Amino acid sequence: MELAIVPFDSSSKENQTLYQEWFNYADADGDGRFTGNEAIKFFTMSNLSRQDLKQVWAIADSRREGYLGFKEFVIAMQLISLGQSGYSITHDLLDSEVMEIVKPPQMEGLDAQLAKKKRKQKDKELSVSPQPSPASYWFSTKSVKKVSASSVTSIIDGLKRLYLQKLKPLEVAYRYNDFVSPILTNSDFDAKPMVLLLGQYSTGKTTFIKHMLKSNYPGAHIGPEPTTDRFVAVMSGPDERSIPGNTIAVQADMPFSGLTTYGSAFLSKFECSQMPHPLLDHITFVDSPGVLSGEKQRTQRQYDFTGVTSWFAAKCDLILLLFDPHKLDVSDEFKRVISSLKGHDDKIRVVLNKADQVDTQQLMRIYGALMWSLGKVLNVPEVMRVYIGSFNDKSINDSVSGPLGNELFQKEQEDLLSDLKDIPKKACDRKINEFVKRARAARIHAYIISHLKKQMPAMIGKAKAQQRLIDNLDAEFVKVQKEYHLPPGDFPNVEHFKEILSGYNIDKFEKLNKKMIQTVDDMLAYDIPNLLKTFRNPYG
Repeated sequence: MELAIVPFDSSSKENQTLYQEWFNYADADGDGRFTGNEAIKFFTMSNLSRQDLKQVWAIADSRREGYLGFKEFVIAMQLISLGQSGYSITHDLLDSEVMEIVKPPQMEGLDAQLAKKKRKQKDKELSVSPQPSPASYWFSTKSVKKVSASSVTSIIDGLKRLYLQKLKPLEVAYRYNDFVSPILTNSDFDAKPMVLLLGQYSTGKTTFIKHMLKSNYPGAHIGPEPTTDRFVAVMSGPDERSIPGNTIAVQADMPFSGLTTYGSAFLSKFECSQMPHPLLDHITFVDSPGVLSGEKQRTQRQYDFTGVTSWFAAKCDLILLLFDPHKLDVSDEFKRVISSLKGHDDKIRVVLNKADQVDTQQLMRIYGALMWSLGKVLNVPEVMRVYIGSFNDKSINDSVSGPLGNELFQKEQEDLLSDLKDIPKKACDRKINEFVKRARAARIHAYIISHLKKQMPAMIGKAKAQQRLIDNLDAEFVKVQKEYHLPPGDFPNVEHFKEILSGYNIDKFEKLNKKMIQTVDDMLAYDIPNLLKTFRNPYG
């Protein structure tokens, strides 16, 4: 798969040095992030129109993070140079050969300002120590309550600040981490986009990853039997190696610390496979064990497989459900797995893999059978998009006979690859989306917990009252929903909630803290929209 990675000005080392000098000057804060406000001042020297500079920023900040790193800054400079030469500034320029030979743009008055800055530095003879990342201390062991707004230089930084100051206190007070999802860490916000692959054994999950990477990854096993017996996170790394689950779960720079709640039985079936690869610099793949059927699904799992799947689904940007034409039956475990994906429907893509193994007539019947099975399991009126393909080492022309098959497979694979290519660009939008979903879920959780606390008697009969509440939890959910006018679809699974609630003393829960609820409401209504407004395209 060819990801849209832009050439990094390979024309000369002299240009690279010049761009680095410009970047150091333009990045006034020295934090390695060229923000919109800094762009307005610096880009003005190019004398391009506002509309052209709006396009430059939109293309360079493809991930919509609200700032440019050095590589993105170079891309912006190259686009400005092409704009000065009369080119129309469009996304198509990124793939053109002219990007390889473009010269630095003319920036009016920049040389004079650089010379002035050098003279000042020489006169003062200051040695400036390197600045830490603006958010590096937010998740440190020290208690941090206030973070200056000026230290926020990206949307992700802003979300970290809002989480620490406004959402995390609510989660801690009402034990959201025990019931729904672990407390977020720095690495959860900074993690690369992830793609989760799910399916029964031998549906081609590992082969799909190999097809994307065009090479094997450490620990990959492919065969007709259940060869992958563990969850494997395929990530970028300096060399090829496999890291055990217990080790990876305690590394602060990895987004897997929340998996420790599933215990050693799971962590022994989890590993991280690292290797240097340009695609893995942008995306992390998560391979999963084949979903079992029959007696095996009740006896072989020593951990909560569905719970782990649900945890990964919340963290991932895309979920691929792979099916084999010869294995269309949806087992009980697979039904539970698909049900655990509730709330993440927008991330799910269904892939009918190995479709080259059947002829056109059979493919038509299999496609219909798969749609019928999915309709029963997903229980939604909308028709789910199913991609048809054969993701293996063979080319499409070698594996499919007939012009209809070639054209169909080619278009289907291109559509799916287009989805995968868009993942890095949409990663920031996805993090915002997940953050808002989490805030709403935490708010509803607080209402539920405080409501249950309110129903407990003051003195005697507490044990009986607690059991009555647990037994009639679905009715209590309806009361909360009506009292606070909450959407019923946002409430957690009743049975799962019952299971966890039975291990707690409801009388020890917190009463409703209206101030905390109002803080989260204000965050959703004002803070997040203002954050997005601050880091939008500086040219409108």
